[in-house]
Amino acid sequence: MSPASLAARLLRRAAASSSSSSSPLRALTRRSLHASAPVPLARRLPSSAPAAVSSPGIAARRFLASQSPASSSKASADENLRRVIDSEIECVVQSEESTADKHIDLPDDFPFEVIDNPGDQCITLKREFAGETIKAAVYTNFDTEEDLNEDDDGNSDTDKESFRPAIQMVVTIQKPEGSILEFDCNFNDDELAIENMRMLNRDNPDADNVYEGPPFSILDESLQKAMHRYLEVRGIKHSLHDWLYEYMMSKDEKEYVVWLKNMKEFIGN
Repeated sequence: MSPASLAARLLRRAAASSSSSSSPLRALTRRSLHASAPVPLARRLPSSAPAAVSSPGIAARRFLASQSPASSSKASADENLRRVIDSEIECVVQSEESTADKHIDLPDDFPFEVIDNPGDQCITLKREFAGETIKAAVYTNFDTEEDLNEDDDGNSDTDKESFRPAIQMVVTIQKPEGSILEFDCNFNDDELAIENMRMLNRDNPDADNVYEGPPFSILDESLQKAMHRYLEVRGIKHSLHDWLYEYMMSKDEKEYVVWLKNMKEFIGN
């Protein structure tokens, strides 16, 4: 798949994700209430109708004839969709730029265990550090409003090659007892940015109406720098970006191929 084709697919993903109001880390609601409308039965004609029209044989043939176009149309649509899916899978897998089968080596002295469950949209980095358990849930943000470059005059850059989805993470630091410290982070061009931080109750981390502190951006600058340093010594730093970006793009491509194959299998049954 050429860079332009990959960018076009990412743009489509971005458009879909930006139209959704749910967080990338929340479970998606799946609606499965699809029922077919009942097929109307042939009505009995009044006794005054011509005998040839009211013949059971003619009524049956008309009934079957009325169903044939729908069945044929369904089969044609299903077969067409299967062909398109096959073409898309072939395009992704056989592309010179494909990373679906590429093994991404860990960087030297990488301190984290990588937990990557097939079918999940994110990965988890985990390590033990001085009695603390540190986890970082890493996911890809396809929001074009944040990731597409714009000219200084406000005009959007129409070159799809410039699209580069962002890598974001939710970091939790947990000690054997007490509260849990959580950070929302994303990678900018030259730094790891902390968007928000909060203290969570270990026994009820999802509790509502809990004071989470002021927005990180309005904290005193010295406190912001100290928080960045706090994460850096635990291995959460900007130098992770290049490896994470390559790994997450490869994972996204693998998951995309599996998703296409699952769809094809569903349609074929």
